[in-house]
Amino acid sequence: MWRRTYLLLLLIRVYFAVSPSYIHPDEIFQGPEVIAGDLFEYRNVRTWEWTVAKPIRSVFPLWPVYGLPMALLKALWSREGDGLVSPTAIYYTLRVVMFALCFVLEDWAIHELVQSPRKRKNAVTLVASSYVTWTFQTHTFSNSVETLLVLWCLVLMQRIAGPSATPSSPVDEKPAIGNDAVPRRLFVTAGLALGFLLLLPHLLNRPLALIAILVSATFWLFVAIATDTAFYTGPAATTSFRALFSYIHITPVITPINNLLYNTKASNLKQHGLHPHYQHLLINLPQLLGPALLLLAPWPLQRSSFNVDGMLHNPRLTTAITGAIILSVIPHQEPRFLLPCIPLLLTCVRLPDNKTWRKRFWIAWGVFNGLLGILMGIYHQGGIIPAQLNMPNTITTSLLNTNSNAKHVDVHWWKTYPPSLYMLGQPLHHPTTNDIVEIHTDPLLGANKSTLLSSLTRKLPPCNDQESLLTKFTNALSNNNPTQVLLAAPFSAFRPEYFASSIPSISNFTFTLPTDSDHGEENGKGLRLTHLETYRRHINMDDSDFGDDGVVPTLSRVVGRRGLGVWRVERECAMPTGEVIGE
Repeated sequence: MWRRTYLLLLLIRVYFAVSPSYIHPDEIFQGPEVIAGDLFEYRNVRTWEWTVAKPIRSVFPLWPVYGLPMALLKALWSREGDGLVSPTAIYYTLRVVMFALCFVLEDWAIHELVQSPRKRKNAVTLVASSYVTWTFQTHTFSNSVETLLVLWCLVLMQRIAGPSATPSSPVDEKPAIGNDAVPRRLFVTAGLALGFLLLLPHLLNRPLALIAILVSATFWLFVAIATDTAFYTGPAATTSFRALFSYIHITPVITPINNLLYNTKASNLKQHGLHPHYQHLLINLPQLLGPALLLLAPWPLQRSSFNVDGMLHNPRLTTAITGAIILSVIPHQEPRFLLPCIPLLLTCVRLPDNKTWRKRFWIAWGVFNGLLGILMGIYHQGGIIPAQLNMPNTITTSLLNTNSNAKHVDVHWWKTYPPSLYMLGQPLHHPTTNDIVEIHTDPLLGANKSTLLSSLTRKLPPCNDQESLLTKFTNALSNNNPTQVLLAAPFSAFRPEYFASSIPSISNFTFTLPTDSDHGEENGKGLRLTHLETYRRHINMDDSDFGDDGVVPTLSRVVGRRGLGVWRVERECAMPTGEVIGE
């Protein structure tokens, strides 16, 4: 029965791994976007973390996880021709890689960390049935990589100094700890307590083992600094080993120190949002653990049946709690920062012995993870990735349907996360003229209606300026406008107050968005949005407004009108005779 349950949970994990939900922009812009741009020379966005004078993102842990799969894809595709890989293949390959790493390394680590066979089954089932494992761990988050590193640091420590450890050569497994300790900063916050409490007393009695770890850590630290220095310095540092050593000696790029210095300044963190220090413990942990958190609380549902596996002497629990407390000191707190703590805490839960309470827990646990899994793993900003991957086809279809010779296409993304640029792939060629069509991506994020209209109308020829209405009408018919304007936005973003009459039905994808004189519409009726594509698996929770609109109206708008649409935007100019262009 347990094996069948685990197999079912594994299939669920596979399904969510290949479902293109979009949990947070960092899953793209902190790794895949930059690496894909370097390997394939696709257009890409380097966010401020990569471009500031003292960069805070290290490429050292990214290349093995993202760069190696991309390099293998490039090697395979090079046999087919130009060596450029489809962005769709890149995206889904990385998601499959993250699933494989999660399935192999995370589950393997849980098997080793939990010694008791009975407790191990419960721990593996809890981790495998958590929506955090289904979604966050199968996405390309650096925090997901941190989770695996922390788990395997604990595994190696347990092998060295745990109760079941066996005498071994000081260089057998100790150097691997130095390798795991260097790449990510979370080892410092989550692993130092364990290192001092568990490993250090053991190593003091075995100085050769301590020396092996220090040598390994020093070596990998040097490799990390050399990699980051070469990456950020550019070709000048890669001409020879002497040049690289010179840059390391004079201007080394040490991203963990830059990261630490940046995050210790409240003025910097204000730009990303400040949270109370209790955010992690009182809001984020319940959001990630749900009912399982009750079994870690000091007040049991049934004291006689409640127990925490070695609460006072459990290195997994010690590491998780220590890491959460240290991360709580930093005022910028997002749930994904706690990802390394989640599997550790789930391995510490012992289910109630009472069958009734156990059944109630499993029901609550299933409902909680089912709902959050569907939301975060399928619908959360779920239309952005497929829309961007399909954008070249959408643009080609629009150009053909309008018989347009446009060489520029401006795509405005409104009320969405910013899309990845590497997913646009190779330069698009016009379907009839074969000229290169420049695609400009403009992420408007959560801009209001006025900003949206200003951005759209700025790229469209006006109805009341320089040319007569007849000329405008002639140009519209001949499609001589050198630019096409597209809008990608969730249906829920179009509120009733945006329209003169009732809001268009979701089945009526083509509609007119009224404007005003502030946007040069004295002789126009507004902006006509012609539907091109629809992606129904999309919910934008960031546009929720429960305080002003109420719970039911907000859910009716955000969930009831779920989906992402792509429209071609044109002015709807009135002819002198009263006719309307396009109707």
